[in-house]
Parts: sequence; C-alpha cells; structure tokens
Amino acid sequence: MITLKPEKGHLLIAEPSIIGDMSFNRSVILLADHSSEGTIGFIMNKPLKFTLNELISTTDKSFKVYNGGPVEQDNLFFIHTVPHLIPDSIEISLGIYWGGDFDKVLELLTTNQLKETDIRFFLGYSGWEPNQLENELSANSWVVTKNEFANELIKKCCNNFWKDKMLELGGEYSIWSNAPENPSYN
Repeated sequence: MITLKPEKGHLLIAEPSIIGDMSFNRSVILLADHSSEGTIGFIMNKPLKFTLNELISTTDKSFKVYNGGPVEQDNLFFIHTVPHLIPDSIEISLGIYWGGDFDKVLELLTTNQLKETDIRFFLGYSGWEPNQLENELSANSWVVTKNEFANELIKKCCNNFWKDKMLELGGEYSIWSNAPENPSYN
C-alpha cells in the first residue's frame, strides 16, 4: 500500500503484520514530531487501567491515562487543544498541542476548566531514532495517513480506533478489522 511520508500531525497505523509486538499491536499513533533527528508520537488508542487521580494526588479528576509508548513510561505527557489556557504549548498541527506548563494544567483541573475532551494524558511515548521509522515503513510495519479529525482527534479517538482505520483503508485491511487481537483465539 502506498502511504504518505510521515509528518508532524499524521497518524501511524500499525499494520496487521506486527501482531507479535506487544507495544504496537493494533496501535494508532499521533506523530508529535518528525525530523532528521528522529520521531516522537503518542499511542492514541491504548487506555491504561488507572486514571489521572491515581497518579497525581493533587487532582480528583478521573481522566483516563493512555499508554503513549514504550519510552519513558515513568513520565506523564499530554496533548491538548487549549493553548490559550496552557502556556508554553507546542503546536503539533491542526490545533493539537503538546505539553506546556504542567502547574497551569493542575490549576485548570482544580478549577474545572479542563474537560477530558480537551486533554489526553500518556505514560511514556513512542520514539524512533533517525531513519528508524523510515526503515519500519519500508518493512511495511505502518501505514501513514492524515489526521482527518484535526483538533477533534482527542474526542473521536477510542478503543476501536485501529479497527475503524482498517475499515477506512478498505481492501485486505477490512478483513483484519474483525480478526481477534490474539490470533490464538481464532
């Protein structure tokens, strides 16, 4: 399949062929940065079994926390759509921002100025060294697509995101959309 070249704001969709990879099996990743120095992204469709208030004692918000990827899983990262509220944010693209002043985020949570549809929290991130992602693309591990949801991605992205993307890709991908996550269940 011919796909786009990776760029900030694009989505990486795991090919069905990477079934054995526990980190990336059925992942859809938002690329937060892509340059000659490497690539950083966040897995959008892998919620963890605990919530924000279980990680940060100063908030009572039970927002879902997602597995962002296998790198630095002891660190909390976030993307959001409210740069006017969170100083020092970096635009990824299409109205989605990465990071910013975390103390301000905590204040906004305390004063109920952030909704779960404004912000998404991740433990860890997905990272690739220079040329590593290109090599994985050449090996047909990923499909690159545009983020057609723009800044609505946080609201639209759910557990069935990979399945939905397989159906959108059509053809042979449609068959994979209904395959069990663990092939031994088949």
